[in-house]
Amino acid sequence: MSRLTRMIAALCALALVTAGVLWWTLSASGTTVTAYFDKAVGLYAGSSVRVLGVKVGQIDTVTPEGPVVRVDMHVDDGVRIPADANAVVVAPSLVSDRYVQLTPAYTQGEVMASGAVLDRKRTATPAELDELYKSVNALSTALGPDGANRDGALNDLLNTTAATVDGNGQGLNTTIKRLGELSATLSDNQDDLFATVDNLNQFTGTLAQSDKQIRELYGRMADTTGYLASEREQLGTSLHSLAFALDDVQRFVHDNRDHLSSNVQNLTGVTQALVDQRQALGEVLDLMPLASTNFINAYDSASGSVASRWNPQELAQPPILMVCRLIANVTPLPEPIPQSLRDTCEKLNPVIQGLAPLPSVGDLLGKVQTGAGDVTDQIGKGPNPVPLPLVDAMKRGAGTP
Repeated sequence: MSRLTRMIAALCALALVTAGVLWWTLSASGTTVTAYFDKAVGLYAGSSVRVLGVKVGQIDTVTPEGPVVRVDMHVDDGVRIPADANAVVVAPSLVSDRYVQLTPAYTQGEVMASGAVLDRKRTATPAELDELYKSVNALSTALGPDGANRDGALNDLLNTTAATVDGNGQGLNTTIKRLGELSATLSDNQDDLFATVDNLNQFTGTLAQSDKQIRELYGRMADTTGYLASEREQLGTSLHSLAFALDDVQRFVHDNRDHLSSNVQNLTGVTQALVDQRQALGEVLDLMPLASTNFINAYDSASGSVASRWNPQELAQPPILMVCRLIANVTPLPEPIPQSLRDTCEKLNPVIQGLAPLPSVGDLLGKVQTGAGDVTDQIGKGPNPVPLPLVDAMKRGAGTP
């Protein structure tokens, strides 16, 4: 073999190796995912990997590992898979090859990284045909002659059901339609329904937290109802008597409604007076405890008397001035006392104080107490002459200056 031939062969071998490496690199590109299934019937290396039924990759290897099966797969470049995606084995028919479906499809959020591992909690496989046969066989055996229908109970149930629904097809149809409408209504108001359930959950949680208090309440209610039950005869008698009493009250109100109306109207004035004098009443209530204490301290139980110190300053004035001063201090002026009397007192006050010195009430009481004879003599002689300024003032009248 010539040197040129050897060089050509070497270049061809190098080209083949380079092409193989490139093919391997390109075929292994994309996102690699490892998933663990409980079984892998119908899955082979080269089976497709899909999203929403569209092929996006293929299975590389299927390896049994004890109770689970490891499936290595890859997804083509440019296809994004959600980070929380699951893997499901889908069987298009009973006998065809199966494929792995990654769900859900990506919309937004994090993307699954290459080399991600999906454990058994994130994978699912369909039920096999033999498992379905086994389940149907178990059900038929349970309902057959050796099971629930041993004494003909299932036949009786079917006959009774047939007799019940016979002729009621329209009613059943209407019921099913209304149930469908009900489910649609619940679906449209699912937010409110969930909010109601959440509120009920919070309510039951509150009741659970207050379990001790609720039990105490139930216990007290039980005690109360027990007491009422034990006293039911007395309660019955009381209610019977109350019925007669209410009847008497009704007759009394009916017979005296005019008087009651008048009393209520008069009571308005009394309550208004209390409102007007609320400040004075408040002062009385404030001072009443002190006054009561002083009275108790002043009472002498040995002699049965009340000790007091009398200091009447008003008695140091003449009687007419004392009366005028009392009238002047009364505000507002009571209705029985005319305003003209107050005006007269205001006119007489400077005249009597300046020109007509009269004995005070204290002087008169002192003379009476000491038994002075001049008082009796003065009474027998008649009143003293009134000073001229006073006479002139009385002639002019209270309203004339």
